[in-house]
Amino acid sequence: MSEPAPTPTAADRRRWIRYLVNERAEASVYRHLAARREGEERDILLALAEAEGRHEAHWLELLGGEPARLPKADLETRVLGWMARRFGSIFVLALAQNAEGRSPYDSDAAATPAMRADEKIHHEVVRGLAARGRRRLSGTFRAAVFGANDGLVSNLALVMGIGATGAAPQFVLFSGIAGLLAGALSMGAGEFVSVRSQRELLAATEPNGYADHVLPDLDLDANELALVYRTRGMAIDDAMDRARLTVEAARAADRSVPFTVPREAAGEHDVVGGAWAAAGSSFLFFASGAIIPVLPWIFGLSGVAAIALALALVGVALLATGAMVGLLSGGPPLRRALRQLAIGFGAAAVTYVLGLVFGVSMG
Repeated sequence: MSEPAPTPTAADRRRWIRYLVNERAEASVYRHLAARREGEERDILLALAEAEGRHEAHWLELLGGEPARLPKADLETRVLGWMARRFGSIFVLALAQNAEGRSPYDSDAAATPAMRADEKIHHEVVRGLAARGRRRLSGTFRAAVFGANDGLVSNLALVMGIGATGAAPQFVLFSGIAGLLAGALSMGAGEFVSVRSQRELLAATEPNGYADHVLPDLDLDANELALVYRTRGMAIDDAMDRARLTVEAARAADRSVPFTVPREAAGEHDVVGGAWAAAGSSFLFFASGAIIPVLPWIFGLSGVAAIALALALVGVALLATGAMVGLLSGGPPLRRALRQLAIGFGAAAVTYVLGLVFGVSMG
């Protein structure tokens, strides 16, 4: 006969109850996310909620039924639920990915091996869902974070350096506004040229009908049209078959067979967005970051008070952008936020010291 299971202690029951409420809260998060999606993603999220329900049933069985009193779920899980109800965004999936990666079941003998395996698989499932959102968001998000962070750091360094020389507040303000405009215009112009050049490059490589009118005159046995198809990625045999079919169709004036390679066969990659839209967004992203260090001088502050407030405002903004990068990349938000803060303040410290040196030498 197998030995009876040991009687759970009060600490065991408290831990199991905490697991129970967290499983219910996580299932609710997935259901709220599913309500904002459709198709395959909705089915996947509902399946995750169902799996959390199985885990919930396990803890209810160990507890001998529904406890009389239940505590609140962990703070992180409650925040996830709040965000899922109101936003249903990629940030929720990124946070859920981090949460699934920190399952307590690995070190708890009361959890079954199947539950421990489930949690690890859930982490990969949520990572896959989050990856879809990251791919959809990557271009815009990269431009937003890069532009805003560049504006924050470059203009903070500028006004810190100018302010440290002892220059008049009006001169610091003028320098900050000039730095904002110069940087934003430079970012916008660079993005415009980059996107326009990429579009022109792709247009130059796109298949066209330049040689269509001579196709009936090609020799079927020495068919150089096959070389064209091979340069566009087709295998030798496929290229020969396609070339023969194309020449025969051209001789028969059969326009149902396209003479040029379809876009997907040629491997074309379209550019998302236009050059003007990219330039405008880059200008605005940079300006939105660059205006923050200048705000104290805009509102009439000067000296140490203006510098301290500028540091505080930019510090909050750097922490926020760093945390967002961490969330979307699946990394620890706090570490990314502190890294962003250290980089920004490090650049500002260098220019501030240079400003002090120049201020003393000119004094």
